[in-house]
Amino acid sequence: MSDWYKKMSFYQIWIRSFADGNGDGIGDLWGVYDKLEYIKSVGVDGIWFSPIYPSPNADFGYDISDYKDIHPEYGDLALFKKVLDKAHDLGLKVIMDLVINHTSDEHPWFQESRKGRCNPYSDYYIWRDTPNNWESLFEGNAWEYDPQRGQYYLHIFAKKQPDLNMDNPAVRKEVEEILKFWLDMGVDGFREDVINFISKKEGLPSGVPLLPAVNGMPHYKDGPHIYEYNRQFRRVCQKYDCFQIGEGPMTTLKSALKYLTGPEKCLDMMFSFDHMMADCFYTEYMHRPFSLLKYKRAISKWQYGLEGRAWNSLYLENHDHPRIISRYGSEVFRVKSGTMLAASYLFLQGTPFIYQGQEIGMTNIRLGRIEHYEDVSSKTNFHRYHLKDSMARRLHRIHLSSRDSARTPMQWDDSPHAGFTVPQAQPWFYVNRNYTEVNVKNQEKDPSSILNFYRACLKLRKSSKTLLFGGYREHFPKDRYVFTYERYRKDIRYLIICSFSESAVAFRVPREYEGRTGELMLCNYEDREKGPDKVRSIGFLRAYETRVYRFRF
Repeated sequence: MSDWYKKMSFYQIWIRSFADGNGDGIGDLWGVYDKLEYIKSVGVDGIWFSPIYPSPNADFGYDISDYKDIHPEYGDLALFKKVLDKAHDLGLKVIMDLVINHTSDEHPWFQESRKGRCNPYSDYYIWRDTPNNWESLFEGNAWEYDPQRGQYYLHIFAKKQPDLNMDNPAVRKEVEEILKFWLDMGVDGFREDVINFISKKEGLPSGVPLLPAVNGMPHYKDGPHIYEYNRQFRRVCQKYDCFQIGEGPMTTLKSALKYLTGPEKCLDMMFSFDHMMADCFYTEYMHRPFSLLKYKRAISKWQYGLEGRAWNSLYLENHDHPRIISRYGSEVFRVKSGTMLAASYLFLQGTPFIYQGQEIGMTNIRLGRIEHYEDVSSKTNFHRYHLKDSMARRLHRIHLSSRDSARTPMQWDDSPHAGFTVPQAQPWFYVNRNYTEVNVKNQEKDPSSILNFYRACLKLRKSSKTLLFGGYREHFPKDRYVFTYERYRKDIRYLIICSFSESAVAFRVPREYEGRTGELMLCNYEDREKGPDKVRSIGFLRAYETRVYRFRF
């Protein structure tokens, strides 16, 4: 299998909120088709589609009712093929979301399975007469009683997302057929959802009572047959030169290496979560003040740990996390912190992923009532919060943490509904009020915009073998305000300096750079001229300033 993905960057589309092409208030494939040239202009090389399959939308597409079709609200298979062909014509790869830990309870497999124990689908899911004590990650107890079958079924996530029984060879055969269906159509790979959960421990033992919501995770994360089953699926993909990236919640570096290297290798990359915990504990719903030290430790752990052994995935946003400027940056210094955050990760070793709206600096939405939110996990966590907290306090915590902040309609221009849909339609979800300022149209004509900074970063990254394949070294890891790292290859080095402070701060350069003349390639302050620049041992950075230097040693 080739490693074409190492030179690439991807743009993630959460289709429901991307672009409405038929005027019904819901994003769709018509909208994607019309925006493919824009996606290409950002500087990416591929698209990752979050699920676009038929779904009742209990978890907005991650509860699939048919793996081999397109949700009617988004189009059909013929339209998808049209989008796929145009993307390929533009030089864009396309990867799909593969969700095989669970289905929707409206999937025909589950409808047949619940009928009883004597049909071909009876063991497609995990049924028990007596449930254990596991809690689900989204919705209360992990077991739901089904009166039709007279048993409980397991759901690690929402009640409408029953877990598949991957120990059943027939289920694994179904997964192989799903892979072949989309690969035969021409897709280039898969992002594999919670792929480290698909093998459960035999007997399904009870979990530790003192770990609410995750008490069962030791028994369903990295289970006994996880590598065997994933290797089975990889054998299908290898016939197509297919790219596979896994999502592995709570995956450690040690665990990820087993998926990515050696005899157990079954994935090309793994999405890590450590760097997304710099302002929370375990989940965004347990908020803490942002710590640059935590962010840097997580970044460097994975950069050093995978270097020369496997390949990193690089991201700051996706459909499961609130907007990064509202978390690690500053909405007051939106442009400066947004551009700085881009440089803090786009020049690391690995393949970058950019989530829709991230490239223009979209921010969290703040809704006035919990009933205005759509996300099942947001509603569940709101009601889990301590009842002694005021309503305003509980709602504030949702403002900080809700996945819905990443799912507001894309802000294309300053027309009604941010240009997401036609003026006479009603968008399926609320548009952020800042759309008149924060939108693609405004930023296209502003050379110092976040959008154009992303373009510049991706262009520079793509032009340099050092930035693509060079080594990584962090400097001053205990600096609480500045993230300084270098990329090196042969005699070329890049030094990336990122201030995470909204005030001016002093910074140092590594000793070997003192007094050297480097070329300033990028800076997010327009008054700092690019070109040759003699670097002093100590200098000052303005609020959220970032600089990217190139040196020849």
